[in-house]
Amino acid sequence: MTYWLLVRTRADALEAHSSTRRPAVQRGDLAVCYLAGDKCIFAVVEVVADPENDPSRTRWQWRFAIRPLVSVDPREAPPVEAAGVFPRSLGRHSYVRLTPEQFDAARRVIGESVERFP
Repeated sequence: MTYWLLVRTRADALEAHSSTRRPAVQRGDLAVCYLAGDKCIFAVVEVVADPENDPSRTRWQWRFAIRPLVSVDPREAPPVEAAGVFPRSLGRHSYVRLTPEQFDAARRVIGESVERFP
């Protein structure tokens, strides 16, 4: 299993994630969702389908389904730095591989946010 940080521009629609290039993400991987504009981590999701290419799309041709495991309102979400990831390292990526330690830290602080704001 591999752990990922998915760079998102919206906190809603946690059914799928898109990418411009074929992602290395696979079914069964776990990911943390990062809201780029707010620089916060707001959800933990499971990848539930392998990436598929849609050649009819001119942008974001690769897409894979995700299923939310836990999420928090972005206004109450922890900063991405709490997972040991710095916003400037994300650049123009739509997904970034996390270490198990970074994923565990992210899952823990998101869980703490859910407990604080049920």
